Amino acid sequence: MSTSLKKCTGSFSNNSNVGCVRPATTEYTEEAAEAVKSEQVIAVPTDTLYGFACDACSMEAVKRIYEIKGRKHTSPLAICVADVKDITKFAIVDHLPCGLLDSLLPGPVTVILIRGESSVLEKSLNPGLESIGVRVPDSEFVRAVARSSMSALALTSANLSGQPSSVDIKDFQHLWDQCAYIYNGGTLPSGRAGSTVIDLTKHGEFKIIRSGSAEEDTVATLKRYGLVETINVLG
Repeated sequence: MSTSLKKCTGSFSNNSNVGCVRPATTEYTEEAAEAVKSEQVIAVPTDTLYGFACDACSMEAVKRIYEIKGRKHTSPLAICVADVKDITKFAIVDHLPCGLLDSLLPGPVTVILIRGESSVLEKSLNPGLESIGVRVPDSEFVRAVARSSMSALALTSANLSGQPSSVDIKDFQHLWDQCAYIYNGGTLPSGRAGSTVIDLTKHGEFKIIRSGSAEEDTVATLKRYGLVETINVLG
């Protein structure tokens, strides 16, 4: 690998390790979680693309992600949780058929759900929106970080807004110094399509918001559970 990797030594608390590259392995899960708890932004591999991640309940950290990406604050962020059972802390799932989420997740799918009054998410995350996109990636490292941080991660693609997504850490090397750590999972095999985004806010219905990398399998699963696809009709 020709990319020059910054040597990382010492602890995170002295802030000397900004922009350090680590392997995305179990050995570094707690380190990544501590960075998240410290309201820092890290870069992580998922089952689709590399992403920037931070504590979804820290408005300072979320603000930092928007600054790094040059993203408009009107563009919502999704969250990542460790396990399917965690989704109920952040969104309403009572209207969904039993077993549906377990059939879709973990996997390259973002499900859009209604937050509800009982959601522990900060109201200021994606203000004005009643819904939230939720991911449980089929990637053990990022799920372990979410589990150890005891929070949901705000998660978005590791790139400047409007630029190509990243499937290798070299793709966003110019942004390394904006992160506490960059966790290297190698070149990701799924291409640059990202996750398939589906709206599950309405009972018995689904809508494809973004085709992504798993549309065919996702639609087949949704229809198997009796959901009906709704399609916007242009008038």
